[in-house]
Amino acid sequence: MAFTAALLLALPVIFWQFWSFVAPGLYRHEKKVVLPFTVISVLCFLAGAAFAYYVIFPPAFRFLVGYSHEYLATMPGVSEYFGLSLRLFIAFGVIFQLPVFMVMLARLRVVDAPFLVRHRRYAILLAFIIAAMLTPTADPVNQLLMVGPLIVLYEISIIMVKWFGDSAASAES
Repeated sequence: MAFTAALLLALPVIFWQFWSFVAPGLYRHEKKVVLPFTVISVLCFLAGAAFAYYVIFPPAFRFLVGYSHEYLATMPGVSEYFGLSLRLFIAFGVIFQLPVFMVMLARLRVVDAPFLVRHRRYAILLAFIIAAMLTPTADPVNQLLMVGPLIVLYEISIIMVKWFGDSAASAES
């Protein structure tokens, strides 16, 4: 727990040092792209962690504690509680990066909005597979609580690619 807290407190300094190392090697137009992507990526990660804390964590913890019985007392330790919450925060922080990742792929001309629309059904299937692998508890409720945001984030990605990815590709042509 102390390591995680220290890492979170040190991350701004670590990012500043990394940026100070990388920035002199970038052109001005590259700096204009990297900085907004970094800020938006951090905000998306924090939004995912907050979503996990306020929406996902209560039902996941209730599910784990739901095994209590008059002959079986559930007594989660700090390490189990911290481990579950940390896994949920990281998992949802990562999946909330989907729109940022898709816009980056669109700017690199790997995907475009029609491609994402055409492959929506595969994205939904992939969302179920990812949710099955990332949810710490194996119950369908928690998996659906991860699939829902993944599908919504995929739809947001399509909109963001239309706005930022396609316009950037057409402006460069």
